[in-house]
Amino acid sequence: MTDAKQQLIDYISADAVFHGDFTLTSGKQASYYVDLRRVSLDHRVAPLIGQVMLDLIADIPDITAVGGMTMGADPVAAAILHQGAARGAHYDAFVVRKEPKDHGRGRQVEGPELEGKRVIVLEDTSTTGGSPLAAIEALEKVGAIIAGVAVVVDRDTGAKERIEAAGYPYFSAIGLGDLGLTP
Repeated sequence: MTDAKQQLIDYISADAVFHGDFTLTSGKQASYYVDLRRVSLDHRVAPLIGQVMLDLIADIPDITAVGGMTMGADPVAAAILHQGAARGAHYDAFVVRKEPKDHGRGRQVEGPELEGKRVIVLEDTSTTGGSPLAAIEALEKVGAIIAGVAVVVDRDTGAKERIEAAGYPYFSAIGLGDLGLTP
């Protein structure tokens, strides 16, 4: 395990894991909640997320851009873009809106043109896989080629299986066991 990954795990464990009674996206109840935005927007942690996610996607060939559904994927994409630039890598970022804009150019996918380009769909914390699959649907409409889905924290609640069943590779940087949690 890299130093950056261990530091990221430590920050997530200390600042982004909450214990109590929570309702998840799936509607299921959980005794803990991982609120990754608590750390993904933190100046100390964002660079670590970028480094760990760069390592996670390093062997996926010909990736042009990274991003996903706004809001969870946005800081992760920005961290990859900036840490990638620091390493000499050239990843652009994109944002997928829940709905196309009703004004201007009416776009649902913001950022560089992605037609014919290989992209990685990101998510901060994966529960059901619904957000990445919604992003994929919008990206395929603009002609992007989906190289995979990469998440920072996988809750081990079926997202991996759902995304792989839809035909996309799934990559996760941190699992519940890394955080001392169980599904």
